[in-house]
Amino acid sequence: MAACENLNDDELKSLLTQGSEAAFDEIYSRFWKKLYNEAYKRLHNPEQSEEIVQDIFIDLWTKRAQKEIDNLAAYLVTSVRYQVFMLYNKTKKLPYFEEPLDYIALSSEEADSGCFEKDLIAAVQTWLNQQPEKRREIFRLRYLEEMTTKEISEHLNISQKTVQNQLNTAQDSLRSSVSKLLFLTALAACFS
Repeated sequence: MAACENLNDDELKSLLTQGSEAAFDEIYSRFWKKLYNEAYKRLHNPEQSEEIVQDIFIDLWTKRAQKEIDNLAAYLVTSVRYQVFMLYNKTKKLPYFEEPLDYIALSSEEADSGCFEKDLIAAVQTWLNQQPEKRREIFRLRYLEEMTTKEISEHLNISQKTVQNQLNTAQDSLRSSVSKLLFLTALAACFS
């Protein structure tokens, strides 16, 4: 397995397809914790989270020759999300963090909520368009593509510290913009 530690994901994927147990073990050790965390943050259930991750790795090994995987990390994370979604679908129970959203959707102020949501999305989009191109790209990769700062730094060929600094600046700026919008919305609600 030590020989596999220095391989990139594409090389591991290729060896896995050929039936290399060492490559599978390295993929497992490289991604297990990330996948578990991905499941756990949605389920808040350690047993279910572990079961989902184990099922994904069993499927990866047993169907290794049939799978055409372009991006191993993205494939595995997407698999977790799909399995979580299927679990929700099977149990017909929303995760704890979605239940309040269900209440909002049923509220008598549904039209106002929809307008506020549109305003908020428009404000974030306006804010994003005003950011420098590099910061906008880093923000998009981090929050829409869900890439890590390391992956972004490799993708854009810049230092990881630069990525972190740009994200911190973007978050401060966005927080300030959203705070102003929330204040103005609350103020408007008081006078209407």
